[in-house]
Amino acid sequence: MPRVRFVKEGLEIEVAEGTTILAAAKKIGAPQGDRCGGVCACSTCHVYVTRGFDATSDLEDEEFDVLDKAFDVRATSRLGCQAKVRGDVDVEITDESFQAFLDEHPTEQDAARALRKPS
Repeated sequence: MPRVRFVKEGLEIEVAEGTTILAAAKKIGAPQGDRCGGVCACSTCHVYVTRGFDATSDLEDEEFDVLDKAFDVRATSRLGCQAKVRGDVDVEITDESFQAFLDEHPTEQDAARALRKPS
C-alpha cells in the first residue's frame, strides 16, 4: 500500500492505492484546505508533490484549469482532491492551502500551527 508523507507536518500514513492526497490528509489530520469539499471547484487543496510525482494519477484538464487559480504553481503542483496515489509520495501542503485550512477550521488553528514545521 502506498505511503503519503506530509513533509512540513511530519505526518505519514499508509493508504489504499487510488486514495486522493486530500483523503489521506483528512484521515491523518494534516491541515490541508478543501473549501469546495474536494470537488475540483477551487484551489485550496493545492499541494506540491516533492517526491513520487510519477506515483500520482495523471493530471486531467479540469484539474489543470483549476490550478490556474492557485498561487505559486510549480511543475509538481497538484490538487489534493484530484491526485490519486499509486505509490509512495511526499507532499508539501502549500501556504495557500494551510491558510485555507486555518480559515475553514478556526477551532483547530492552534493544533494545526503546532504541526507545521517552518520551511
